[in-house]
Amino acid sequence: MAKPSVVQSPGRKQEVQAMFDIIAYRYDLLNHLLSLGIDRGWRRRLVKIMANDKPEHILDLACGTADLSIAASKIKPHSITGTDIAENMLAIGREKVNQKGLSDMITLQKADSENLPFADARFDAAMVAFGVRNYENLPKGLAEMYRVLKPGAKAFILEFSKPKKFPVKQVFRFYFKFILPLIGRMVSKHSSAYSYLPESVSAFPEDQEFVGLMLSAGFKKAEFISLSFGITNLYIGIK
Repeated sequence: MAKPSVVQSPGRKQEVQAMFDIIAYRYDLLNHLLSLGIDRGWRRRLVKIMANDKPEHILDLACGTADLSIAASKIKPHSITGTDIAENMLAIGREKVNQKGLSDMITLQKADSENLPFADARFDAAMVAFGVRNYENLPKGLAEMYRVLKPGAKAFILEFSKPKKFPVKQVFRFYFKFILPLIGRMVSKHSSAYSYLPESVSAFPEDQEFVGLMLSAGFKKAEFISLSFGITNLYIGIK
């Protein structure tokens, strides 16, 4: 098993950006296909919990094609700002936002999650769905997330984890290692994008280790909720 890594080799950011720009046109299809549609439920769970705080200004980091921003629009915030480093993903996201008539609420812009172009204490909530795993420097990205949140505001982070219990552990490992990369290559026409996914999940710090990273970034309290038998975690941190 790969050792959990919080700082990647130089150039990782550019590689991730290029990969997602290439697969952008198939990204939504593959997301829903490879998760059997369960990813929608994970986003709804995040939004339902976040709604309790009634945030007015929400930041969606590594927003991709804006699925989480669109889901969060249901709680009627004043604004949602989505950022991503892959312009092709953002272009598709803008089309979806326009089609749903949400352009007055949701703004998408190209920005690096580790160097955000926002003032301190700007947002009432920050959220990320399956994006922090791709950060080149995870501690720096978490520190930036913390910086732009208002005091008392929360960060909500969805990220894959590795199931621990039989038989989910064995089934998940087989699916992630063999089936998912095969389907991903066939549909996306990209030779390595969906081999990268299980590799990055295997190398990602999870559970209490990730909670510890959030606390080190400054969050005064952090916890996680295990979803779908441990396939995904929802991390929540309070500034």
